[in-house]
Amino acid sequence: MDQHKTELENLRLVVDKMPSLSTTVSKVLEICSRADTSPNDLNKVISLDPVLTGQVLKLINSAYYSLMNKVTSLTRAIIMLGLNTVKNLALSTAVIRTVGQVKKSKALPIKKFWAHSIAVGVMAKLLATERGLSLAEREEYFVAGLLHDLGKIPFGDEYSDVLVQAAEEKKPLIEVEKQCLKINHEEIGAMIAAKWKLNDVISSAICHHHAPELADPTCRTLVATVALADFYVCLFDIGFAGNRYPDIDQLNGLLDLCGLQWSDMVRLSADVDAEIKRAEIFLQV
Repeated sequence: MDQHKTELENLRLVVDKMPSLSTTVSKVLEICSRADTSPNDLNKVISLDPVLTGQVLKLINSAYYSLMNKVTSLTRAIIMLGLNTVKNLALSTAVIRTVGQVKKSKALPIKKFWAHSIAVGVMAKLLATERGLSLAEREEYFVAGLLHDLGKIPFGDEYSDVLVQAAEEKKPLIEVEKQCLKINHEEIGAMIAAKWKLNDVISSAICHHHAPELADPTCRTLVATVALADFYVCLFDIGFAGNRYPDIDQLNGLLDLCGLQWSDMVRLSADVDAEIKRAEIFLQV
């Protein structure tokens, strides 16, 4: 058996042992995929889980949304924010909670990893806002950015050598992963996305953020936006997910796919820190 197959099988076992998302969240994802779902349908499912209900209400009343009046009713929250936004809130909090139960490799400091992930989500959302997208669409961009690097979680302590080599050789991390492990975090992310039955948009961001041109045309712009946000966050060392030297040759192609200029990114940089602080509520629910 070659090294790629061996490593793939080892990591598949780790992914198989990862906890599943809660039944409530799986049900939320299922009913939100139906065209005829109503706010009341979603309310019925979430309200059966008091912890998730509390988390959603805490998020809705946080600075992240800056609402004028406190929302105490889940139904009202769903009507105000929309089905997709509440679905994404439930998914984000569930994933963060589930990853918290996974045995961590010492290679990737988990707090810095989530700081990186939140920053990518925030930047992707700001870029979506720049393009005039709706709240629900912007929320999808945030969640795709937040979850893009999930494939790094199952790697063991041997990943430390990969991170060191990428830093020493000043190479993009994904290249060094392939070189050393014969597998990369996008491939592992695909396994996690399949296990958790994540939707096509989020799965594409997890599987193709280093090659958005491979994503389905229906979500290619979102994936390219997440890739662009990731490039920015890596370049400016916000948090840490191991990729200190993103591929500079990709930058112009990503900007073209997103219909943006680098000057747009620079202009948004003033808002990034404040938005990250607001989004840190996701780690506290």
